[in-house]
Amino acid sequence: MEKPAIVQSMYIFKQPQIGGAVVPHQDSTYLYTEPLNVIGLWIALEDSTAENGCLSFIPGSHKNGTSRRFIRNPDPNGPLTILTGKPLEFDETKFVPAPAKPGTLLLINGEVIHQSEANRSPKSRQIYTFHVVETKDTVYSKENWLQPTPELPFPLLYDD
Repeated sequence: MEKPAIVQSMYIFKQPQIGGAVVPHQDSTYLYTEPLNVIGLWIALEDSTAENGCLSFIPGSHKNGTSRRFIRNPDPNGPLTILTGKPLEFDETKFVPAPAKPGTLLLINGEVIHQSEANRSPKSRQIYTFHVVETKDTVYSKENWLQPTPELPFPLLYDD
């Protein structure tokens, strides 16, 4: 990437025995660009295991495009955001867990289908993640739920 901008960052804490699952999704559904180029950077802050809800991916699913979009609802009388397009189609048995030790960085192609299970273990799972998009020769959709503003633009990851 020549001019990546940070569009979103999250600290995720899956508490022991109650940390929730994250349903199968593609990041490009939520952070759509033309051309598609969102990348997730996911950093384990402590052990991420199958027992405490590590990420799982469907290998090769990034080759099938994005069929869904999470956008701001153009109907002022409806909910603020809506999902458009057809639901993801995939084989649940194809998910492969990706356990990670603290300090491990996982790079996530925006089109790969991924999820994480609930944390049913006695150990927490803490991670930090952020998403970047290329700004050079890229259009960040004005329909996306998350939008920059003049007061809060998406910061560049680095300057030339």
